[in-house]
Amino acid sequence: MNQNKLNAKDFITVGIFTALIFVVEYACGMLGFIHPYFIASYVVLIPIVGSIPMMLFYTKVEKFGMITIMSVIIAIIMFLTGMGWLGAPLIIVSGLIADLIAKKGRYKSTKMIAISHGVFCLWICANYFPVIVTADKYRKNLIDGGFSEDYCDALFGVINGKTIAILLILCLVFGIIGAYVGKAVVRKHFEKAGIA
Repeated sequence: MNQNKLNAKDFITVGIFTALIFVVEYACGMLGFIHPYFIASYVVLIPIVGSIPMMLFYTKVEKFGMITIMSVIIAIIMFLTGMGWLGAPLIIVSGLIADLIAKKGRYKSTKMIAISHGVFCLWICANYFPVIVTADKYRKNLIDGGFSEDYCDALFGVINGKTIAILLILCLVFGIIGAYVGKAVVRKHFEKAGIA
């Protein structure tokens, strides 16, 4: 039997942790109704809060493909939830590269996992692509949905073609920081319980 081939358990693991990541994203997304700056802060909130389930996930990853598949599922869910395909290439490429980086550390190296998580977190910026690429349509949808002009002005002020590079860098940086935070939480609470 090929030990490197993904099996049913691996796919179930990917599915469970992908669902957990979307719970985190959904919870952070609710904050966006309070103020658009919270939407821009996804690049900090999701890498840090999501790092706990992600670092638990990394303890289960031993084969190439699991992180990539998670990114493909995320791209599909993003499409199904109305974000379109604009961010799909970023999401999938980030997942593939993150998988390759983690594999280089045999999925055990803390340093490589931290970098891998930083790269993986770039998918978060896919949330911003409709705001940037289809700005007029997105603004109209927001107005039609009951959001104010002030809300839209603030949103487009912090998320636009000039700030996307900064947001991507923040995703990478806080993804790396989040990995160490998540590992510390997993070590303290899950390893002792025998879960990780």
